[in-house]
Amino acid sequence: MIDGLNLDCAAIQKERVGRDRQWKICAILVFSEQAILNGVSHSLYRVLYFFFGYARVWKLFWNGIMNMKQLSSLFIAVAFAAVAHAENVKRDIPYAVPANERQMLDVYSPPNAKNLPVVFWIHGGGWEGGDKTRVQVKPKSFVEHGFVFVSTNYRFLPNVDMGTLIRDVAKSVHWVHEHIAEYGGDPNRLLIMGHSAGAQLAALISTDERYLKAEGLSLGMIQGCVPVDGDTYDIPLRIEAGIAKRKALGQPEPKFGHYEKFGSDPVKHRDFSAVNHISRGKGIPPFLILHVGEDPETTPQAQRLATVLTEQGISAKLFAAPHTNHSKLNENLGLPDDPATKVLFEFVEEILKK
Repeated sequence: MIDGLNLDCAAIQKERVGRDRQWKICAILVFSEQAILNGVSHSLYRVLYFFFGYARVWKLFWNGIMNMKQLSSLFIAVAFAAVAHAENVKRDIPYAVPANERQMLDVYSPPNAKNLPVVFWIHGGGWEGGDKTRVQVKPKSFVEHGFVFVSTNYRFLPNVDMGTLIRDVAKSVHWVHEHIAEYGGDPNRLLIMGHSAGAQLAALISTDERYLKAEGLSLGMIQGCVPVDGDTYDIPLRIEAGIAKRKALGQPEPKFGHYEKFGSDPVKHRDFSAVNHISRGKGIPPFLILHVGEDPETTPQAQRLATVLTEQGISAKLFAAPHTNHSKLNENLGLPDDPATKVLFEFVEEILKK
């Protein structure tokens, strides 16, 4: 197979195909070769996959088929292919009928997975944007630690209201409960996580039992919740703080801020706040609340959520991530040298032992 690739590329040069087309055609041959290994799960073959992919690319460069810019691009592509090879990925699975792109999810699982705990990830984006594909290294990290990783989409404001958006997430959880065993996951060992807007949704789904109950489920299926740098666990408090800040700075009120996003109604503001649904005996899972240290917006909200959980006898751990910001905390989650990642896996290991 490998010698065949050399012959193919040499033949392409003999035929005097245009140089720009030469490297593109040979690049296709490289990845055709690697596709043969794509179904092989043994770790030795993964190493060989990575090695031969890079060897092929170097060969194309030294034969004069591609220039340095093209070499760099193909190196990056081989790296992504090698990472993807280490996990099975099923994309764009619909969880609602009729199917549409905003009601789909992706599942990442280790080869030969069976009865593994499941991480259910909810992306951020201000409830108006974002996508399930923006997960950085999280799937790779969790899969390597023996998890099935699910990343979900949901519909956005203002196309739907907040209640409908939250029910989308609950429907996605329902799909996971019904189908994740087909992908090697254990539907009764579910960890709900999310960043920013996704943190609010994760916390609410894990505390307000009505959303899962409407799907025939209960909070008991959730083993833990990890909201990451959310600012709306107590929405009235967040709105008041925002008004005070803008008044002090002489700034105008936003046309579509938190007040409007959560229904322009104080009753709805309270109802969409996780802190108002926390009480003993409901089966609320343990929480790990990650936030940017000393952030003026997310730190008070994280502390407020932890306080209410603790007062009701529910385990809640706070971690103020140092030397980071709202975006980096999310982007770095899963990196081996990341402090928040270390705390996260310690938390997960502890709760799954119980």
